[in-house]
Amino acid sequence: MIEAYVTNFGKYDEGKMYGEYITFPATKEKVKGLLTRIGVDGAKYKDTYITEYKSDIEGLSDCLSGHANIDEINYLSSLLAEADEAERAKFEAVINYGDCTASPKDLINLVKNLDCYDYFPGVENLNGLGRHLILEMGLEEIPERLKPYINYHAYGCDFVKSARGGFANGGYVLSGYENMKEQYRGLRDIPGECKVFAYPGQPEKMPIKKQLEAFSRLAAESFMPERAEFVREAR
Repeated sequence: MIEAYVTNFGKYDEGKMYGEYITFPATKEKVKGLLTRIGVDGAKYKDTYITEYKSDIEGLSDCLSGHANIDEINYLSSLLAEADEAERAKFEAVINYGDCTASPKDLINLVKNLDCYDYFPGVENLNGLGRHLILEMGLEEIPERLKPYINYHAYGCDFVKSARGGFANGGYVLSGYENMKEQYRGLRDIPGECKVFAYPGQPEKMPIKKQLEAFSRLAAESFMPERAEFVREAR
């Protein structure tokens, strides 16, 4: 979904270019390999900088900054990879319309709130919009014999004046921005499987759930009946 040219920011700031392309969604192993090759070791060089994005979703690259968080980019790309073709087309139309483009956080929330928007592909002008609303969506009950005399352009014009939306990406976007809910609040909401940034040589952190399971197992083993009997006999 997203290809990025990731560089060593410390070297970049020194006027040297150490970078490499990586495609998201990616695995932790691939990200670690990239960081190793560009010299981001977590000690002297800790930061990355993305100098270029490429995506098959038109306009998406323009919404992403150089200092974007790699885990966040990976999560966004994972969500888009799971979306179907119609959902990705709607997402592309909405960002081309101009909604939810300020940050990866906005883009992630957009993917999670696509049902707040309507997208009419192929509706590229007011006449087409009027025809779609009346003939396809049936917003007005009009006898069949009168349909040839309808001024679809005027109807489309009136609709645009009263609704929040616009033409984008070869269709018409009807915005439901005001109905969106913030389902993604920040990095803590990224699922563990989508967190891929780790410095080379950094030990793997055991997920909290597994840490608790291991602690419970050790605690249970510490109080096994046979061990308690052994302690009593020793006394």
